[in-house]
Amino acid sequence: MLLTPRAQAARPQAAAPHTASPRTRSPRRLRATALLASAVSVCLLAASAPAAPLGVGDRLFPYLGNPGYDVASYDLSFTYPGSNSKPLQAVTTIDAWTTTNLDRLNLDFAHGKVESVEVDGESASYTKAGDDLVVTPREPLVEGSWTRITVRHTSDPVSADGQDGGWVRTKDGLAMANQADAAHLVFPCNDHPSDKAMFTIRVTAPDGYTAVANGLPAGVDRVGRATTWTYRTQHPMATELTQVSIGRSSVVHRDGPNGLPVRDVVPTKDRKVLEPWLAKTPDQIAWMESKVGPYPFETYGVLMAEATTGFELETQTLSLFEKDLFTEPAYPKWYVESIMVHELSHQWFGDSVSPRAWSDLWLNEGHATWYEALYAQEKAGRSMETRMKAAYGASDSWRAAGGPPARPKAPAPGQKISIFRPNVYDGAALALYALREEIGRSDFERLERTWVELHRDGTATTADFEQLAAEISGRDLGDFFKAWLYGEKTPPMPGHPDWKSVDPGKKAGK
Repeated sequence: MLLTPRAQAARPQAAAPHTASPRTRSPRRLRATALLASAVSVCLLAASAPAAPLGVGDRLFPYLGNPGYDVASYDLSFTYPGSNSKPLQAVTTIDAWTTTNLDRLNLDFAHGKVESVEVDGESASYTKAGDDLVVTPREPLVEGSWTRITVRHTSDPVSADGQDGGWVRTKDGLAMANQADAAHLVFPCNDHPSDKAMFTIRVTAPDGYTAVANGLPAGVDRVGRATTWTYRTQHPMATELTQVSIGRSSVVHRDGPNGLPVRDVVPTKDRKVLEPWLAKTPDQIAWMESKVGPYPFETYGVLMAEATTGFELETQTLSLFEKDLFTEPAYPKWYVESIMVHELSHQWFGDSVSPRAWSDLWLNEGHATWYEALYAQEKAGRSMETRMKAAYGASDSWRAAGGPPARPKAPAPGQKISIFRPNVYDGAALALYALREEIGRSDFERLERTWVELHRDGTATTADFEQLAAEISGRDLGDFFKAWLYGEKTPPMPGHPDWKSVDPGKKAGK
């Protein structure tokens, strides 16, 4: 995610209970999920206890995600009524492994009407607890068993008070922006990046609309005056990276490096004016591959939405952009291209290698900012060193306001995306710059390539990154990382003893 406003130009800006009607996972993944679940197992599901919201113990979002199961796949079906101010009819089917005995299980779901729930084909009772949908199957679920949960519900595109994210209402339809904790405003899920899964997404819309989602197309069915589009991912995905576009759109196809299918989604009326920007993506992919290795997914493209979101977003295989980014003349060409690379680089850093917890966010945004700045340097002569020196000057202020890069402060009340502060963007890229200065360019570049290869399609932590950096450099980097990632003050920059950070309690120049 890249937040606006940007420097270059100004931007506009509990219900009562109801009753209703394998894929193999790796042992390492199951063990990791079981360990995460055990941290909160004391809360788990005694049938006599009141329903309560649960979580996987995330420091920044304590009630996000749910213990006791590991999702293998989601099957999402949405029926768009032709208006982006009316709820969509939806069916969410979740296939999962249980990681403990469960009398009942929690799903994250907070903005829609539940019409029925089934567990393994039998009706189940359900109730709400906070942002959780608490489901009680007819028979308890045994640890290590395969289970299917089917929820028929509505999905409301009109935001409720205090709930940001989820559906984005565009000028001609809808898109999604689920980062960091908003997928459960769209569909029931285990809404935490530690539980990635495969997705099948079906969207039915009236004639005149086009629907596109993550992954590759898997069928188009026309019945009467409506069409159903089906898409499937070929790699696991975190819920926060889900994307569905519904609009009066054109899908523009071209080949990327090594025959990679590239497809972009743009308002049909703007296709011609946007084409010069769309044509840049294949070369940008090739540039990223030259830095960190093969593109990690089955397709890529950009979704240019007629909406004011305040950010761009790295939804997996189909990054979301505000259309105005490409049509506002105040933005320099080099700047727009570097922002395109920012979201593209997230496909490696954040999407393929996802954070185990939201405190690991700096690994996403720091790396995306790094490659954004490196691209601007190599393609437009915008000095990386100059940018990092400026970041160093502001770093103490960023740490004071938002915390150190690997231990960000909790989001402000009612502002969940406020974890996306400068400390995890340029502040984290500054830590990567310091690491490159500390271990040398060759080891740093090897670290980057090895990181995305080693953790592809998985999740990873800051500790994992620290360990790999130590292994590749052959050095004990414990003190370095402690200072740069967790220190309240910015450490001296290796190789640049003259760089100074402005005391946040003083004005610059005083």
